[in-house]
Amino acid sequence: MFTYLKNKMARMYSRSKGKHGSKRPLNPSFSWVKYTPKEIEQLIIKLAKTEKTPAQIGLILRDSYGIPDIKKLAGKKVKKILEENKLKAKIPEELTALIKGGINLSKHLEKNKHDQVAKRGIILTESKIRRLAKYYKRNNMLPKDWAYNREQAKLLVA
Repeated sequence: MFTYLKNKMARMYSRSKGKHGSKRPLNPSFSWVKYTPKEIEQLIIKLAKTEKTPAQIGLILRDSYGIPDIKKLAGKKVKKILEENKLKAKIPEELTALIKGGINLSKHLEKNKHDQVAKRGIILTESKIRRLAKYYKRNNMLPKDWAYNREQAKLLVA
């Protein structure tokens, strides 16, 4: 009946509309998982010591160890487990990914000075970085005096 209201919200900078994702089952039984919560935590700590991000840890546990949902099995999220064991990254993972993207764009712009699309892309990326940094400062996930600087970001990520 109200199909014209479906998917009305568009993404911020592209003209495409957002799509609904699939939902997990409410009460899954993970009968095939042979790991205890303690063993899952040890696996997470082992992977974190090899410089893996929380998202990469989740993918490795899903694909290699057959652990579909860490929070349901271990009772905590990956970030919480890393915090408790003092293995948390100084800069949040999402912000690091945006900074890496901005650095790649600036390297591209050094070679291709007249690429107007890349210039707009770097403006949008740095805007996203500043907005996300403001959020992290508000929620005490970043120091209050942290500021994004393109030259320092190259050193930070490298």
